[in-house]
Amino acid sequence: MAVLDFAHLTWEEVRDLDRTKAVAILPVGAVEAHGPHLPLSTDVIIAETMARSAGARLAARGHDVVLLPPLAYTAADFAAGFPGTVSLRPATVTAVLVDLARSLARHGLRVLAIANAHLDPAHLAAIEAAATQTRPETGARIVFPDVTKKPWAQRLTEEFRSGACHAGRYETSIVMATRPELVRESLRRSLPANPCSLSTAIRSGQTTFEAAGGLRAYFGAPADASVDEGAHTIEILGGLLEEAVLAELAR
Repeated sequence: MAVLDFAHLTWEEVRDLDRTKAVAILPVGAVEAHGPHLPLSTDVIIAETMARSAGARLAARGHDVVLLPPLAYTAADFAAGFPGTVSLRPATVTAVLVDLARSLARHGLRVLAIANAHLDPAHLAAIEAAATQTRPETGARIVFPDVTKKPWAQRLTEEFRSGACHAGRYETSIVMATRPELVRESLRRSLPANPCSLSTAIRSGQTTFEAAGGLRAYFGAPADASVDEGAHTIEILGGLLEEAVLAELAR
């Protein structure tokens, strides 16, 4: 079976997909500040990489996988104080995802897997709300492994689990492995580690990067990032999404 770019297909090619084994994957990220060394599109890059990794795994198991164009805009209020960040209302994000699932289900693509790389709490809640709404309304199934929760989070890197991982070693490594030309290398190597845990700050009620201790919109240790770690993390992320899809299909 194959991994196909959905937007590059013709309508007849979509019509001829094997609906019994087809899975649609939607990369979801954000356009927001990621330190002085990574592009605003970092989450989108990670989401697309996760989607392709999972797609290759599912195709090897006999599924037709279609990769949708990424959803690049979402709720991103934590980074709203930094120029370049674009933030939508969570209700808008939920509505978009529900409408996408409805439209795909109309054409027989009833499994929509979300390859998500944006961890803003409002964004995660918006995806969860969409997953809840689609089932009774459309028969579509949104598969969403929330990597901030068990068991998924336990399989990611130590920095990720610490919560000090926005534009740090974790995310920087993935971008270095996939789009190295977009990393501002001289800046990356010079950045001191920021050990402030964004997840701890969220639990304590903070609502902005600045209040959480990320005055330059990064948490963690970008100077410690490596291509090898990025490649390894991509494989883990692809495996997580593959497992979530297979578990949903088995129900």
